[in-house]
Amino acid sequence: MSLYWRIFLLNASVLVIAVLLLFGPVTVSTPVLLGEAVVLVAGLVAMLVANAFLLRLGLAPLQRLTRAMRTADLLRPGRRAAVEGRGEIADLTRTFNTMLDRLEAERAASTARALSAQEDERRRIAQELHDEVGQTLTAVLLQLKHTANHSPDELRTELHQAQETTRAGLDEIRRIARRLRPGVLEELGLHSALRSLASEFSTRGLTVRPHIEAGLPKLDDETELVLYRVAQEGLTNTARHAGATQVDLRLRRLPQGGVGLLVKDDGRGIGRSPEGAGLSGMRERALLIGAELTIREGAAGGTEVQLSTPRCKAMS
Repeated sequence: MSLYWRIFLLNASVLVIAVLLLFGPVTVSTPVLLGEAVVLVAGLVAMLVANAFLLRLGLAPLQRLTRAMRTADLLRPGRRAAVEGRGEIADLTRTFNTMLDRLEAERAASTARALSAQEDERRRIAQELHDEVGQTLTAVLLQLKHTANHSPDELRTELHQAQETTRAGLDEIRRIARRLRPGVLEELGLHSALRSLASEFSTRGLTVRPHIEAGLPKLDDETELVLYRVAQEGLTNTARHAGATQVDLRLRRLPQGGVGLLVKDDGRGIGRSPEGAGLSGMRERALLIGAELTIREGAAGGTEVQLSTPRCKAMS
């Protein structure tokens, strides 16, 4: 039954009851007596309550669809509104679900193109930093060393300080280049790349403990890159915002056959802070390989970032 006829019949039933009451034993005097007024008011309230109840019952599917529309999130795909009954609301619900399917597919395709372009741009910038800026700073460092060896004693100390500043800048350029282009991931694989990442983020105030399970299934290049980038972003957020002293970086086999990545710290936790670009970027990367990403408060405090890859992403 259509929504129009459903609402029409609901209101018609209330009006029919009101008309039937006119033919009942109830009479109205002029002026209206107190007892008659009480009966009329009670009848009016009963009709209004019945009308409100029947309208709520008839419009309940539309309200459920509205809630589904408000809570739809393309970064958390797979949620669909339940199709109930037949008529316009059922057709509208099916149309909404079809629209979500199309939007999620289009977003996944556009995200894949954007992330691929981003990785290409990172490789290009890393290569230019290594080849151009790195070589220029190396030349400056050698020139400073040569000048310091042939300079008067009163200038030699200042030139040595300039050497150390240049060397520190060169090390920083190399560190940035490594983060932009994970060469260790391409050359030595995911296990070594994660251990290198843990070593890079470990400082005097923060200890990153890698736990890499042996005998993990072989993963395709795309999945390994997503795991690496999610671990990198999780450690970056911990180092910048969590105020943590220890982080566990785990990579293990899941019971269903996939691979699970866990970044768990003992910091202040995420609380109710809105998700920024970093967390949204992790969700988009997870969608790229059909993985499930969970970001939550730890049982003992801190933050847990868990990525679970589907079984199909593990290569035999």
